[in-house]
Formats: sequence, structure tokens, C-alpha cells
Amino acid sequence: MDERNKILIASCDTSNLVILNHILHQDYVILPAKSGGSALRSAIEEAPDLILLDIVLPDIDGIEVLTRLKEISVTRNIPVIVIAGENEDDKLIEQAILLGASDCVTKPFNDAIIKARIKTHLQIEHQTRAIEELGHVDSLTDIPNMKKFDDHLALEWQRALREKKPLSFLKLGVDKFSEYNGSHGFAHGDSLLKTVAQISASTVKRPADLAARLGGEEFGILLPDTDLNGAMAVAEKIRTAVESAQLPTGNNSVLGTTTVSIGAASWLPMNGGTTMDFIAKANENLDAAKNAGRNKVVGTDAKRAYGAFALHSNEHGAEPTTEGSFGF
Repeated sequence: MDERNKILIASCDTSNLVILNHILHQDYVILPAKSGGSALRSAIEEAPDLILLDIVLPDIDGIEVLTRLKEISVTRNIPVIVIAGENEDDKLIEQAILLGASDCVTKPFNDAIIKARIKTHLQIEHQTRAIEELGHVDSLTDIPNMKKFDDHLALEWQRALREKKPLSFLKLGVDKFSEYNGSHGFAHGDSLLKTVAQISASTVKRPADLAARLGGEEFGILLPDTDLNGAMAVAEKIRTAVESAQLPTGNNSVLGTTTVSIGAASWLPMNGGTTMDFIAKANENLDAAKNAGRNKVVGTDAKRAYGAFALHSNEHGAEPTTEGSFGF
């Protein structure tokens, strides 16, 4: 797999494409586009790391392409370097910069300048992403935080809507966490949260899955392209793993255990509803799991209701048992 940065070059001038490809092809993967429309499509589908954009394009001019790139969430943050001719109107260049272009290079091209500016803007983008990622990590547990979860949910909801696939969410709460803190101390309470975070994150392994700390003793697990049976199976794995985990207690002479309650919701966005409805259903099911005695999983989808999991039953993917009904 080629791990080089991808650069989209949008120009209707074949000589520009040939020259820039000659300058850059050894260090980068080059994605050529000879029109504004094809440049937009490639930017959305290929997610390049940087775009070299000619102001002069046959169907949609470079200024309009830049405007649209900055309006689309998946392309908004891609650095764009505008290509201008020797006699290009300075007002067009100024307009491009005001619209969000990162830089401008002029023809004829200087190899060293082109390479230096691209390298600089890729480094800036890398540093920006690193800083943003730090803002998406919970400082105690080192797993994603609420902000990251919200961003991921918005993205996966739209993907599920577009692809007509299910989306599932597990809302997890540590049982009697305040009592645990009172009995064993806040340091051990923090260790407990770290353990639950590690178990949650290690149980979900697909790239699009996400385990996050939502605040306090609550965690969320987002499972794209997963129906209720699959979500309940994952929830039961987490519940069982937490119950089996041994934790040091306040006097460090014995090991203690704790449990979690989990509310599951599975949704087909194509059938209606909002992310707020989706989250509310998981919250409702978490409350039901706690009211049913804790250390349980309760889940529903839009068509049927499942009750509490039997505490020690079901293999992965098996039909969950029902002990009570918490439906729509």
C-alpha cells in the first residue's frame, strides 16, 4: 500500500499536469483532474492531502471550485494552493486567499519553491490534525471523548442514511460508581474507569467502531453497520469482561469487582428519526437495565423490543433472551 501523501492537481493545461507530475511524482501520489467538476469529485472520493488548483478551468472556474471545497465538510480542511499565470489578475489571487486558499504559486514553475511550499503546508496540516486529535481524547482514560463521539455520530448517521444500513449505539454506565469511590477512594475510582475504557475500546475492533467516554462514569460505543443482535452481543461481551475484571481496593490487600449496565439502541436512519431520538432510546434502555437490577443489557430497535440479557447466556450473535419489554 502506497503511504505517500496524495496531491490532487486540477488544471486543464496538459503541460501543467506533465510538469507538476515530473516535479512531484517521486514524493507524492498524483491525482490529475482536467476540469472543475472532476476535481470536486476526486477531492470528495479520494480525500487528497493537498490540492493544487488552477484558477482557469473549462467548466467551473477555480474560484468556484475553491468555494465549493470550503462548503463541503469532507474537503473543507484540505489545504489548497492556487496556480496562477504570470499575468493573472491580482484580484483573483486575493479572492482565492480570502476564500481560504493556503498559498499561491505562479507559472512558470520553480521546482524548489513548489516542493518547499507543498512540504510546508503538509507539515502545518499534520500539526493541526495532531492538535485536533488531542482535543478529542479523554485525559483520564486515553480513549475518545464526548466531542469526538458527537463528530463521529454525525458522520456515521449520514453514512448509514446514504447506504441504507443500520447503526447501533451502546450507552454504558458503571454501577454504583459513587459507592465505589466512597469505599475505595477516588484514585481507585479512576483506575476503575480506565479499566472499563480499556475493555470497551478493545472489544470493538473495526475501523469505524468507536468507544468513547461521555462523561463521569458513562461510556458510549458506536457500531456502524450493526443490527440489534450484533450490538447486544458486543454489549454482553463488555458486561461479562467488566464483571470478570479484578480491581485493587482501597487497602490494596484484596481485589474487588464491579459491574456495568448497558442500554442498546439500533436504528435505520432511512426510516426516519434523529440522532437525538437514537441517543434517547439508548438512555431509556440504560435506565431500564439499572431498574431491572443492574449488571444487565437492555436493547431495542425500531421494530421490536428486547429485554434484559440473562446474566451469563448467549454466544456472539445469538438471539438475546427477553425478560420484560421496553419497546417504542
